[in-house]
Amino acid sequence: MNSILKNWGGPAALVGAAIFGVALWQQPAESAEVAVVIAPPTVDEPAGAGHAATAIFAGGCFWGVQGVFQHVKGVSNAVSGYAGGDSRSANYDAVSGGDTGHAESVKITYDPAQVSYGKLLQIFFSVAHNPTELNRQGPDSGTQYRSAIFPQTPAQRSVAEKYIAQLDASRVFKKPLATRIEMDKAFYPAETYHQNFLTLHPSHPYIAFNDLPKVENLKRIAPDVYRADPVLVRKGL
Repeated sequence: MNSILKNWGGPAALVGAAIFGVALWQQPAESAEVAVVIAPPTVDEPAGAGHAATAIFAGGCFWGVQGVFQHVKGVSNAVSGYAGGDSRSANYDAVSGGDTGHAESVKITYDPAQVSYGKLLQIFFSVAHNPTELNRQGPDSGTQYRSAIFPQTPAQRSVAEKYIAQLDASRVFKKPLATRIEMDKAFYPAETYHQNFLTLHPSHPYIAFNDLPKVENLKRIAPDVYRADPVLVRKGL
């Protein structure tokens, strides 16, 4: 979010961003990210029995990652936040400095009976971000924008490690994946104004250019899991 457009993310700045963004929004929507069609993981967790599970991913700006997973069937919540650092620095101003250890992340609550962890990973790598970029995504650079997976169980770690190896071996991406696997890291929800940002501010220039096309890519290449109405974060998280 350290580009000019993304730094207009604060509530008071949204009016100015909307005014500036009128001309850009009227241009043909063209994503800064291109979805890559990839095979599902050959190793996945077994289907669950209707209970809730959690996945935490970091893939650049959390606005777009959250927006993508809010449109996935089987996901009951997707919260923007910070993971990788400690509680004292888990706030937007500190994390934006790039030296807290945090990455902008999204905590996903999902039903394993409807969508598997491996399917979430497939969406994460294919649609939600570019996993080959090191410490950056699109216009944003810094360790807070790194590609990272924060497994919640040893089984999730195993699935993620094997999938990364599978994708690298397949050479479906032009470069090796830069995604880090980070265990035992706490998640801290982001400020309220960051939640549901894509849905609430679709004409924001950053959203229009970088993130709305990701939702369209999800609908296009994964129609079996796409939901038209996003599941939104409730007030109070």
